[in-house]
Amino acid sequence: MSAPSEFDWNHIRAFLATAEAGSLSAAARQLRQTQPTLSRQVAALEADLGVLLFERIGRSLVLTEAGADLLEHTRAMGDAAERVALAASGQAQSIEGRVRITASDVWSAYVLPEALRRIRDQAPRLEIEVIAANDIRDLMRREADIAIRHVRPDQPDLIARLVREATAHFYAASHYLDRRGRPAAKDDLASHDFIAFGDVIEMLGHLTPLGLPLTRANFRLGSQSGVVAWDYVRQGFGIAPMDDGVAALTSGVERVLPEMEPLVFPVWLTAHREVHTSRRIRLVFDILADYLSA
Repeated sequence: MSAPSEFDWNHIRAFLATAEAGSLSAAARQLRQTQPTLSRQVAALEADLGVLLFERIGRSLVLTEAGADLLEHTRAMGDAAERVALAASGQAQSIEGRVRITASDVWSAYVLPEALRRIRDQAPRLEIEVIAANDIRDLMRREADIAIRHVRPDQPDLIARLVREATAHFYAASHYLDRRGRPAAKDDLASHDFIAFGDVIEMLGHLTPLGLPLTRANFRLGSQSGVVAWDYVRQGFGIAPMDDGVAALTSGVERVLPEMEPLVFPVWLTAHREVHTSRRIRLVFDILADYLSA
């Protein structure tokens, strides 16, 4: 893909809107332009770059490989341009209304606070409601405006951005390990107590393929609340897997089997497509994306 001789933000904006809306007509409505105008701008960008950015399948436009590659770069540009526009007009300070964010209870308690401070600094008149829930709240039914999930949603009216590949390890309180001994190998875990996060059978379904010699007998304590289960770990009741970032914020715990390969899980930031037309939702979405990507 060759770089255009002159940068035209209008062409980039047209491409970005079309890629995220999925059609020229929807993008034209979003940008308040005519469809032919938008089509010419996208075509001009394709001509400048010398590549095909979209393929038409039925009534929908599908990104080509070159288009998908360009999208990752233009999203960052679009987010930056939006923030500059808000800051320049002073509108960030005047944006108001309620935005509901849903995340697991552990992430709500440990990960989100710093992001919430940034939101408050940039838009002090916003009302933020955090829905701390370990089930998946339905964005289509507007049970929340923005969701932080570990699986990508497949509903066509939702947009999702992969913001992080997070890692996790096993952790326990130092005083628990002082009392019960520090495992040196996976086989040593068979004699230890574990804390269940939710359903034990489901948890074993994730842990057994890792070669861990665990059975239901290892899980004699647990909770549907991730915050409660993690506090049981902190209080010395046993071992549990935890996001490394959360563990780093928790005093008195240490990594078990520190040489073990980390558990890796995706973090998706998801919202209804209204994120493009609601400035308060877009502002919160962008701040969360920046924070979680860091």
